[in-house]
Amino acid sequence: MQEIEIMSPAGSFDALMAAIQGGAGSVYFGAGQLNMRARSSSNFSPDDIRRITEICREHGVKSYLTLNTIIYDEELPLMREMVDLAKKSGVSAIIASDLSVLDYARSQGVEIHISTQCNITNTEAVKFYAKYADVMVLARELNIGQMEGITRAIREELITGPKGELVQIEVFVHGALCMAVSGKCYISLDNFNSSANRGACMQPCRRAYHVKDVDNQIELEVDNKYIMSPKDLMTLPILDRLLDAGVTVLKIEGRGRSAEYVKTVTRTYHEAVEAWKNRQYTRENVEKWTAEVNKVYNRGFWSGYYLGEKTGEWSERYGSQATQKKVYIGKVVNFFAKLNVAEIKIETHSLSVGDSFLVIGPTTGAYEGKADEIRVELKPIGQAVKGDHCSVPVTETLRRGDKVYLVVDAGHPLFQVQTEKL
Repeated sequence: MQEIEIMSPAGSFDALMAAIQGGAGSVYFGAGQLNMRARSSSNFSPDDIRRITEICREHGVKSYLTLNTIIYDEELPLMREMVDLAKKSGVSAIIASDLSVLDYARSQGVEIHISTQCNITNTEAVKFYAKYADVMVLARELNIGQMEGITRAIREELITGPKGELVQIEVFVHGALCMAVSGKCYISLDNFNSSANRGACMQPCRRAYHVKDVDNQIELEVDNKYIMSPKDLMTLPILDRLLDAGVTVLKIEGRGRSAEYVKTVTRTYHEAVEAWKNRQYTRENVEKWTAEVNKVYNRGFWSGYYLGEKTGEWSERYGSQATQKKVYIGKVVNFFAKLNVAEIKIETHSLSVGDSFLVIGPTTGAYEGKADEIRVELKPIGQAVKGDHCSVPVTETLRRGDKVYLVVDAGHPLFQVQTEKL
């Protein structure tokens, strides 16, 4: 059986560690300006690349650098510098679509994966890009039958990449979808002079709009205000069909998402893949996995175009529809390794016995805990409040400076107040 690889997003060191903790086989990340999340608040610098690859090697995880924007002439020197840096740092592969990147990376012996911006929809395209790449993602607009036809042709026609091995097919399995065809959108460029194809999308499609007749000022009533904002892709109910179709790399979208999103989604898809391998892919498990990914950031879910459905699954409201959110309450100020106890300074709100909490840090990743016991000045208490230094037993190593969050469900008084998306 072909090994199934879960490729997870990393937009920060927190998320990188969370992906590893969740069971990712690889992570993809951007550094600098030549990637499709160049203006994301969570973006690495070129100086971070070596550290990222070292962390990945230490944990047996592959590292993929995204160089997937369109490239202008004046950027060719920078592009070559980035490819050279990727090679020197030991990056497993680069993800690219521009022919200038493909040609230069191939000349330097750097492994290439084809980005979604290449919009691969047929076997002839696979043959063309096989000159450059060992792994290529299919267009999100294909259905499962079309995917299966491509993977079957690869096996029957022995379509191999530069390493001489059969080309592997990758598909997106979870995360944001947009109105664009394989990410190629011009709405942001047209409205804000900020190009999505340059990693600078302003996401105008996610907003609400009024539609009016200019001459008569007649306003149309639209059933759903967010008619350009599709729900997020979620393939857990059909993951077995994707795997049966011969897909071997499962890509999770979300380089702008939080560490706990990355860990929860990665862990859930990892469990689903293992269940598929062990013939335990059941409806009950699918329901359990769906409930898990519903806890973290999402705009609602649908299965995308993979079942041949037309566009029409639109977001019902702006922002996340997660069933849980996090509220910042303080930070770790000390950790006692022999006791497995963390000292937490409560800076806002409170922490009570029985509460679920989340600790996030660049080395810690995303630690999920429950306050089974709380002590202040060695005395057990029921609740630690703002200003308290409390100690809480944990099961993993935490670090000074790690941020601590209270995890609340919908219906909790804090769910709508000062919360952050998971």
